Amino acid sequence: MLTSEIEAAVAALPDKTLLLLDDDAILRNRLGRALLARGFDVRIEEGVADTLATVSSQAPAFAVLDMRLGDGSGLSIVETLRQARPDMRIVMLTGYGNIATAVAAVKAGAVDYLAKPADADDVVRALLTAGINDGPEPPDNPMSADRVRWEHIQKVYEMCSQNVSETARRLNMHRRTLQRILSKRAPK
Repeated sequence: MLTSEIEAAVAALPDKTLLLLDDDAILRNRLGRALLARGFDVRIEEGVADTLATVSSQAPAFAVLDMRLGDGSGLSIVETLRQARPDMRIVMLTGYGNIATAVAAVKAGAVDYLAKPADADDVVRALLTAGINDGPEPPDNPMSADRVRWEHIQKVYEMCSQNVSETARRLNMHRRTLQRILSKRAPK
C-alpha cells in the first residue's frame, strides 16, 4: 500500500478513533502526528492507569500499544481493551521484541506485533490488514544489525539525558567504547 492508498483506506473507515499508548514522548508525539495526518482521530496516552480510565468511557476502534511502559505493560491491558470493544484492532510495539511476547500479544488479542522503530505506514498497514499473516511484506532493504544496534544505543543515550557514563552502565559497556560509537555517524 502506498501512502495515498493508506489515506484513502482510512478515509473509508466508519470509525477512525485510535488510542496510542507509549511512554516515550518523542516517539509518541511523532507517531501520533503521523497517524493524525493519515486520517485517524488519535488519542494519546502515556500510562496504563490513564488509558484504562479513558477507555472505560469511550473505547476506540484501533489501538497501538507499547509493550514496556513506566507503570506496567501494554500487554496487560490488551484483554481489557478487547472486552471494552471486541472489534478493536490492536497492534503492539516494542523495542524489546522476542517470540514469546509476540505469541502472548497475539493470543491476548493483538492483530500484529511490530518492532521499534516502526514506520507510521507499517503501523497503519498492520491495523488495516485482516490478520497477522496478511501483514506488510518484509522491507526490500531492512536495517543492518549495526544500524539496529546504533538505534538502540541512541535511544538509551536519550533516556539517560545524554549522560555517557549512565548510558555505558545501562548498556554494560565501557564508557570510552560508547564515546567512540557516539562520535561516529549512523551506519547504513
